[in-house]
Amino acid sequence: MSNPTPSTAAPLESRRYLPWVLLLFVGSGCAALIYEIVWFQMLQLVIGATAVSLGVLLGTFMGGMCLGSWLLARVLSPKHRPLRVYALLEFCIGLLGLAVLFGMPVLEKIYLVGAQPGMFSIFLRGVVSAICLLPPTLLMGATLPAISRRLESTPEGVSWLGFFYGGNIAGAVFGSLLAGFYLLRVHDMAVATYAAVGINFCVALLGLGLDSQLPVDETQAADKILSKPDPRAKGVSLAYIVIGLSGMSALGAEVVWTRLLSLLLGGTVYTFSVILAVFLIGLGLGSSIGSWCARDSQKPRFWLGCTQLLLAAAIAWSAYMIADSLPYWPIDVGLGTVTDPSTSWQPWLNFQLDFVRCLWVVLPPALCWGASFPLALAAAATRGQDPGKLVGGVYAANTVGAILGSLIFSLVIIPLYGTLSAERGLLGLAIVAGVLMLLSNRRDNAEDAKAKSDVLAIAARGAALIFVCGFLGFLGWKMDKIPDGVVGYGRNLLKNLPLPEFLYVGEGMNSSVAVSQSSDGTRNFHVSGKIEASTLGQDMRLQRMLGHVPALLQKAPKSVLIVGCGAGVTAGTFTQYPSIERIVICEIEPRIPQFVTPYFGEQNYHIVDGIAKENPHMVNGKKVEVVYDDGRHYMLTTKDKFDIITSDPIHPWVKGSAVLYTQEYFQLCKDHLNPGGMVTQWVPLYESTTAVVQSELKTFFTVFPEGTLWSNDSGGDGYDAIVLGEANPATYNVDDIETRLSTPQYAAALHSMQDVGFNSSMDLLKTYGGSGNDMAAWLRTSPINRDQDLRLQYLAGFGANLYLEKEIYDQIKDHRTYPDDMFSGSPDKIEELRSVLKAKPSISIQSLNQLLGN
Repeated sequence: MSNPTPSTAAPLESRRYLPWVLLLFVGSGCAALIYEIVWFQMLQLVIGATAVSLGVLLGTFMGGMCLGSWLLARVLSPKHRPLRVYALLEFCIGLLGLAVLFGMPVLEKIYLVGAQPGMFSIFLRGVVSAICLLPPTLLMGATLPAISRRLESTPEGVSWLGFFYGGNIAGAVFGSLLAGFYLLRVHDMAVATYAAVGINFCVALLGLGLDSQLPVDETQAADKILSKPDPRAKGVSLAYIVIGLSGMSALGAEVVWTRLLSLLLGGTVYTFSVILAVFLIGLGLGSSIGSWCARDSQKPRFWLGCTQLLLAAAIAWSAYMIADSLPYWPIDVGLGTVTDPSTSWQPWLNFQLDFVRCLWVVLPPALCWGASFPLALAAAATRGQDPGKLVGGVYAANTVGAILGSLIFSLVIIPLYGTLSAERGLLGLAIVAGVLMLLSNRRDNAEDAKAKSDVLAIAARGAALIFVCGFLGFLGWKMDKIPDGVVGYGRNLLKNLPLPEFLYVGEGMNSSVAVSQSSDGTRNFHVSGKIEASTLGQDMRLQRMLGHVPALLQKAPKSVLIVGCGAGVTAGTFTQYPSIERIVICEIEPRIPQFVTPYFGEQNYHIVDGIAKENPHMVNGKKVEVVYDDGRHYMLTTKDKFDIITSDPIHPWVKGSAVLYTQEYFQLCKDHLNPGGMVTQWVPLYESTTAVVQSELKTFFTVFPEGTLWSNDSGGDGYDAIVLGEANPATYNVDDIETRLSTPQYAAALHSMQDVGFNSSMDLLKTYGGSGNDMAAWLRTSPINRDQDLRLQYLAGFGANLYLEKEIYDQIKDHRTYPDDMFSGSPDKIEELRSVLKAKPSISIQSLNQLLGN
């Protein structure tokens, strides 16, 4: 079929189809963000969720986009019809999306064969990321340069390119919300992938249909593209540098502010979706504004420079709001207003409040970053230039800057110098970019002014620039760091006033941590805006139970793996047992064992005191080794097996932690047990819901059908618990346990138990709360948390501010029966256990605090 005959009216007629092309980019952006969220979640299960792993993932994803945008115009001739090229790219992206979904299990097996600690592991993670992400992201990055060849490098054409970019971002906003609030919450990663693939295929078909309706003679358009660019254009190369600096500050700010806002709002998956959506909304709106300006402005370089200086002021605004305003807003984002804390929990209202707070902080600078891209296109455009090369070059420069910004700020500046220095660095980048662009524009004006002898005007503009830069520098100097209370209490800051004394506050690569001490001497370990451990009686009891329960039930355990160092109390508990020879602590954040755990030396028996000199080191005759990795990745890659594996992860509603509550993770633990080995896992009942606890227990008991629950209740009411699973379930003789504990070799272990109210082994055994078989009917309809859906983190996000532990524990007790096949021993001991477990009393929190001297 022949193409329509070209005419002078053809370009005008084809403009009617540009809004439809804009719609294509909305769909393309939506699919791309769904893929990004899904692929990152999938790959983190394989290569880990440390800051290094995330940096590798982000660098690979954005690097592919950058390379694709730069290569297309240099590889593909302009003679090809742009919409057909675009449709083919979208179709291939969909196919590669399916390939990643089904190929990931195979790639994981290959990766695990060669995975090992050290630099080689980082290289291997990069290889895995490249295999999965580079092919589709190369094609994603090529879509905008491909479609840009339907336009010319004129102000109007450049303006439409900006609108296409904004439409792509608008689709990304919808994609991030769709994935975070529906596809992954209700379904799983496979369904989310199918949705993105379906969008790709629909966009491809619509693109082909649209191409068949366009009357433009592509050969004629190609001839125009191939003509020589205008050699008189000035300052073009500088536009690429400026947009690169803009990209660096944009992704650097996303890293910094996502971290800080997640402290203020709570680190749920929904919070991260809201932050990303608001950031993208600002970019999209800013791109539209910049596109209108690029269409009418005769001085795009001047406006690009002014936008960068305005961006510096907006960065100062955001930094001030985060540090000095937002933490003190009179809103308890969990339960309504501070003056009415009884207001019922409304999670969807909470999300709306979070959205407004994010808009207040992030929108001003995001508008400036969004406007920078179309203005940079206009500043770099010359007559006769290939639009594909123009867009590809500007997009590539922006993306290279973004990659550098994300890596430098997350891996270097924040862990070494903190978020305050990072924010000052962001402001400095914006000032440098603005000055470079305005000086370039001033040189052009200077030549014109010289002819008119208008030297005074040039001097006045120079003085104004110096004044503005000085004022912006003053704003940077006046920035404040995030309050210590935000690192400690996050969204609950106002409820914890007056604040305790903070002994240590640190910002690491993976999380922000703190140690505080109350007026009564209680010490708290804070991470990511919440207390994770303390010297309070109830917390000490739980941390010791995670160690004492498996160590006492086994006769002579020798090796232990602790996932999550925290205050180190659980790890230190094992140093009190004579048979233990090796203790491995796996911790994702290096600052915790190096700086936090030593503050709890009295409680953890100085488990990490020797780490400053050597790793591994000896403690009480035990070999102690600290491994810096996330627990799941370490379990995937280590060949070691252990007698005891104990895990004390953060709440499952914290983004990323649900991977330590999956069926596959528990199976990994089981596979790494020696014969007769045991696994213990913390189960929080507070800040949770019945459905969340049921899902956690159902998942654990699916892997350990004979598993049991041991309660750490407060005065008979719920608080938290541990679950225990065994590779080979056995019967435990209570007399043997009591006899063993009474020997001199176990004196230190007995003293450790007595510190938290367990005066004998019987006191510890009386914390038995039920078995998986007892709760089978109660858990029958509960969902299992699997790697492919991580449903738990979405379910748990609705219970982050709830305190229903009493109701939850009452339901567990209602299903408990006495385990006749689990305990054996003298009749009087068995009868004592039987009578207690029918109506179980508990040590009160007050008595525990008295025992500990708090």
